[in-house]
Amino acid sequence: MHIAAINTGDLLLPLWRGTFRAETTDDKSTWAWAVLMKATWKAHGSLITDATPFLPGSFDRPSRNPAEKINSGYKAWEWLLYLYGMAPATLYGILPEPYWLHFCHLAWGLHLMQQYHISRSDLVEGHHHLLNFADEFEELYYQRWIDRLHFVRPWLHSITHIAGETVNKGPPICSSQWTMERTIGNLAQEIRLHNSSVYANLSQRAARCCQVNTIKAIIPTIEPSDNASPKGLLDISQGYLLLRRRERTAHAVRPCEAQVLLHYLSDNDVHVTSAPLVTRWARLRLPNGQVARSAWEENAMSKQPRMACNVKLLIDGKTTVAEILFYFNMMLHDEEKTFAFVSEFSQPHTDLFENSSQTVFACRHCEDASLKLVEVHTIQSVVAMIPHNFPGIDGVLFYLVERPGLDIIRMSGVEEEGILDEE
Repeated sequence: MHIAAINTGDLLLPLWRGTFRAETTDDKSTWAWAVLMKATWKAHGSLITDATPFLPGSFDRPSRNPAEKINSGYKAWEWLLYLYGMAPATLYGILPEPYWLHFCHLAWGLHLMQQYHISRSDLVEGHHHLLNFADEFEELYYQRWIDRLHFVRPWLHSITHIAGETVNKGPPICSSQWTMERTIGNLAQEIRLHNSSVYANLSQRAARCCQVNTIKAIIPTIEPSDNASPKGLLDISQGYLLLRRRERTAHAVRPCEAQVLLHYLSDNDVHVTSAPLVTRWARLRLPNGQVARSAWEENAMSKQPRMACNVKLLIDGKTTVAEILFYFNMMLHDEEKTFAFVSEFSQPHTDLFENSSQTVFACRHCEDASLKLVEVHTIQSVVAMIPHNFPGIDGVLFYLVERPGLDIIRMSGVEEEGILDEE
């Protein structure tokens, strides 16, 4: 928890801002990496704030403006979204290329290590990137100069052991301090008698909590589920649920959508002269607990919500990112199926994707030019697609941000598991 979030940010940000302590023999004007200063730092902070409307609500607390709040209780979760979600894209063209490429090794390595399920191939790849980051840090920043020895913090060594400890203890996100920190916060809220016997009161509250949890474990039905299903849902199997709002009557789709629908029916040996009418649904709950909204619903809201209509699809072993337009049901060969009309994003910008160690997945929004009909079971997770102007690249690209902890699906498809080399 602290290595990936607070410890990392407490070293890299002061270095990039030129505020890190330097010995009298070390001239900060020679620090090629110190570029986030004055107006550049403020502009960078504004980019992080401007991204908030594009982060789904399932991403929890969005990162605040680091230029204003970095020293005001910046939370570990904000650090994760900032450092590993938005910083690789927003620092492109600002950090000198060697330092940006170096940071991307860390971002991708820890991104892989933050999954709840880590394949052996991911373990090998993450270990490789973290080793590269640790080795190159000494060459780029420390430069093996004794007066910069204080640059080398203990966490730089710790990250080289994350993969090995994952083999022994499981994914780090399952054994990190997140659970303990939440428990401390919950117990602290229950403390009474602050002026006397505080610790005795705390121990009693902790004991009571353990007793209640034990009873719940023995008799699971004693407490109703907090995740009660809302009224009007439609269970479509495999953990997918259609949620309202829902149109009362069927309507014709737009001409461009009708053409896609007719083409899909033809490919499935259903020949009709005109596209059928559809009854649109607004939302879909995924097996991972996220709720994927549709552009149809979000465009109708009086107050613009944090966008949750961009999703990651897995179709025939290949992964793409798309915007959900709406959901609907349709009979196909005497079987009712649930579909989503989507607008696929383009393939990622090749140079950005490859040079960033797959960290910056930046696409163009093709809108109606890339309409597609997909079954809802191909939807894997809700993601953020944030617009950004990359220096030296024409037009606006949308870069991908995934919620920390969710499993990463390979953009090139499912890979075979490798073997973790022993050192």
